[in-house]
Amino acid sequence: MKVAILSGSVYGTAEEVARHAADLLKEAGFEAWHNPRASLADVQAFAPEAFLAVTSTTGMGELPDNLQPLYSTIRDQLPAAWRGLPGAVIGLGDASYGDTFCGGGEQMRELFAELGVREVLPMLRLDASESVTPEADAEPWLAELVTALRA
Repeated sequence: MKVAILSGSVYGTAEEVARHAADLLKEAGFEAWHNPRASLADVQAFAPEAFLAVTSTTGMGELPDNLQPLYSTIRDQLPAAWRGLPGAVIGLGDASYGDTFCGGGEQMRELFAELGVREVLPMLRLDASESVTPEADAEPWLAELVTALRA
C-alpha cells in the first residue's frame, strides 16, 4: 500500500516525526512517500492509497507556511480519486495555547473529511510542553496505524 505523508513544520519537529513515520511504515512493508515541499501534482503522481498528515501549528492555530500552498490547492480541487481512502493525522502543538492546540492538525482533519478520506485512527496530539522526543512518543500510535491500514 502506498502511503503519502503530508507534513507542515516550522522548526523541523513535525518533519522529523514525518520522516520517522515514513521509516516505520517502510519497515512494516508499506511504500511511504514524504516530500515536505510537495505540490498537488507530486502527490497525485505518487498515486497514494492512504494518507498521513503530520503538522505543527503556528500563530492562532494555523498551518505552517510550507504546508499552506498544498492545503489550499487540495481544498480548491478536492481530488475525487482520494474519496474513501484511509487517512490519519498527527498534530503537534503546545497545550498552553488553549483552544488553538493542534489547530493545524484539526485543519488537516477537516480537509480529509471534505475529501472523503476515512479517518482510521483518532488524531494523535503531541504536546510540545510535555514531549521531549515526539518521534518516540508517536511510535505506539504509528503501530496502531500500521494495523489499521492492514485491516
